[in-house]
Amino acid sequence: MHIMEGFLPIEHAVGWGLVAVPFVAYGVRSVNRRLKENPELRMLLGVAAAFSFVLSALKLPSVTGSSSHPTGTGLGAILFGPAAMAPIGFVVLLFQALLLAHGGLTTLGANLFSMAIVGPFVAAGVFRATQACRASLAVSVFLAASLADLMTYVTTAGQLAWAFPDPVGGFIAAFSKFAGIFAITQIPLAISEGLLTVLIFNALSRLNAPELLALKLGGRREVQA
Repeated sequence: MHIMEGFLPIEHAVGWGLVAVPFVAYGVRSVNRRLKENPELRMLLGVAAAFSFVLSALKLPSVTGSSSHPTGTGLGAILFGPAAMAPIGFVVLLFQALLLAHGGLTTLGANLFSMAIVGPFVAAGVFRATQACRASLAVSVFLAASLADLMTYVTTAGQLAWAFPDPVGGFIAAFSKFAGIFAITQIPLAISEGLLTVLIFNALSRLNAPELLALKLGGRREVQA
């Protein structure tokens, strides 16, 4: 993540694009419905989009044809639900491909699936599960953001292994190699992203309390990093 332009075989590039389309379409409907009900959430949505754009643009070289970086999608998934991050992620990845040469147009679907679909659904699921288990808000936010980041890279490793299986060990061997190399940079990045997301959520709880209340996340004590 991001997989670079032209790196995937054409059938994989097209396939991931087709898989991502329904999520983006549903996400657009979800965001429009939420903003129609609560127009004051537009600024908070912009914060979530900017957070993802900035963090995911901070890339480190990793597996050939890819890179390591935070994703920033956990915050938006916690605030607006995982569906909303698909269209936001589409815009973020499209702008990065066109303006920063980060990722690519042919690999947009694959990058979108790992970062803006799998990651946010993991984040939302972890957040809800930990809150249901009465974990502190700090723990829930940290785990949601960190595991969303890690699962993005597990997905990318799977995408690369599927496209380029090992000549001897096939998919499993290739996946182990890709995931192992990613882990060197991605585990510390995921921990860092989790801590940063806690700090940002803490700031939002002070500065945007009415908006968080509208999202049913208000009325709680600030989280502590």
